[in-house]
Amino acid sequence: MKGPQLALVLTGVLLNAIAQLLLKAGAGSLAQVELRVSNAMAIAGKLVFNVPIIAGLGCYALSVVFWILALARVEVSVAYPMLSLGYVVNALAAWWLFDENLSGTRLAGVGIILVGVWLVARSSGGT
Repeated sequence: MKGPQLALVLTGVLLNAIAQLLLKAGAGSLAQVELRVSNAMAIAGKLVFNVPIIAGLGCYALSVVFWILALARVEVSVAYPMLSLGYVVNALAAWWLFDENLSGTRLAGVGIILVGVWLVARSSGGT
């Protein structure tokens, strides 16, 4: 994978990962809301005026644009596995930002993902 292709893929992956983190940050305001039909308007109001959630959705939309541009230039069988890098980013960022558990088992999984992505990227040759 060439530099510009890799940049498109990684930008899409990072925007997607950032979107997930922003959605998590905004989701806290919904943790105590009961999920009932009678609360639908209250939930909608909390979503519409929740800055992290709106920013997260914006990052998702932008990530789709970069992803489409990447798919126009990179084989999907190479690009799609790169999305798993988002898990690596989110696992580390969630540990740092949200104090989520990052156990040895999760770190081993992150290592396996990194090896897998490296292997797939190497298999792409010059495409």
